[in-house]
Amino acid sequence: MREPYDILLRPVIGDKAAIKREKENRYAFVVVPDANKIEIKRAVEQAFKVKVLHVNTACFRGKKRKVRMKVGYTPKWKKAVVTLAPGQHIALFESA
Repeated sequence: MREPYDILLRPVIGDKAAIKREKENRYAFVVVPDANKIEIKRAVEQAFKVKVLHVNTACFRGKKRKVRMKVGYTPKWKKAVVTLAPGQHIALFESA
């Protein structure tokens, strides 16, 4: 079993994520691409001591990038949006 911070790479900070955080009590994280919803739920609950109700995930392909004459791709990544129980919040996002 992996540690919580091996699964959760970083929070998603953006306008859309901030609106969901304020109105719907949903928090977004960038997670390792091979993590499943059960692992993500356990990681968030252990790391932040909160109750997770739902986990939604989305996988993103790498974008094509060109540097001089070489063509490459940015890395693929996975986003997880977790819904917390009413009345709970993550302090990491409140200070941002």
